[in-house]
Amino acid sequence: MVKYSLVGYDGSDASRRAFEFAVELARCSHGRVRVVSVLQVTEGGADACALLMADNGTERARELLEELTAIVPDAAELIDVELTLGSPGDVLLNQIEQHGVDHIVIGHTERGALARWLLGSVSGNVLARAHVPVTVVR
Repeated sequence: MVKYSLVGYDGSDASRRAFEFAVELARCSHGRVRVVSVLQVTEGGADACALLMADNGTERARELLEELTAIVPDAAELIDVELTLGSPGDVLLNQIEQHGVDHIVIGHTERGALARWLLGSVSGNVLARAHVPVTVVR
């Protein structure tokens, strides 16, 4: 039985659907959901720079929790939220060992072949490397 699901959340429709799915699964299995929002540090990345300048990103983490509870109003008691920097696939996979995650839920965004080749696919990376069950929500 799934007890601790991990969701990669970036505010996209796909990640919202993944979050909603994970919360419903947690309710059914009496589990919890760990929601991780990964900011990639890129040249001119305003969100990443703001997080680096803020005191541990406390304000952004609070905003993220508010955003998630706006999606699923009664989810606050089921979720743990983390805002971090790094490569999304690597961060999500590292969460497995660090936090005892036994299931990953990720949203899938349709991209063209060129975008996948240039940018890679977080869902493909996680699917290829995870050693826990992964659910891809479309």
